[in-house]
Amino acid sequence: MPDYIEVILRSLLAFGLLLIGARILGKQTVSRMTMFDFVTVISLGAIAANLAFNISMKLYQTFIALSLFVGISFLIAIFSLKSQKARKFFAGDPTIVIQNGKILENNMKKMRYTIDYLSQQLREKDVFRIEEVLFAIVETNGTLTVLKKPQFRNVTRQDLALTVNPEQRLPIELIMDGEIIQENLKQNNLSQEWLHTELQKRHVTVGEVVYAVLAINGNIYIDQYDDQIHSPMDRE
Repeated sequence: MPDYIEVILRSLLAFGLLLIGARILGKQTVSRMTMFDFVTVISLGAIAANLAFNISMKLYQTFIALSLFVGISFLIAIFSLKSQKARKFFAGDPTIVIQNGKILENNMKKMRYTIDYLSQQLREKDVFRIEEVLFAIVETNGTLTVLKKPQFRNVTRQDLALTVNPEQRLPIELIMDGEIIQENLKQNNLSQEWLHTELQKRHVTVGEVVYAVLAINGNIYIDQYDDQIHSPMDRE
């Protein structure tokens, strides 16, 4: 077999095995990762890369290594679910970096966490004054959670004693890429006739719709292929 054919086949196999491994390990591994998740992903990537292009290694060797890493990671995840000590060992603990508007320098030094990075993450949370912060906590996945002091928090309907309409469902996607999502209609007892009637009211056909969704308040949002925008902002 020519080398390039073998590399192609091994690459496809490596890609498939990575997808299977990701499905086994769950969504957390491919979202915001803890240190343990990061090590796992790097290791799996390295093994998969060797499986793809290192033709001097036999397939069964890399397959065993990849399967072993996935198995160990899965078992550790299961063990962590049942043991708080295991979770702390593999994922670590959240660390408080701001308390009552004061930066905790010692905690930041332990993590090698700089003031510049703290300021950046605070700005991403729409916080530009540290004195507004009651607590800021660096989570185990590296993200910053911010609790503002009561006087700086956004006012809610509950604060104003306003009545709130109960919401008991998510928005329902009706059309995507010009095709009706039949399953969503069935699950929510909606008929195609009703949908076509709503589209006719707006002088739109199904094929002209990129995306349509039924909002919680009963309104239908429809986005068409032809947005009738003569100078789109993203055009260079």
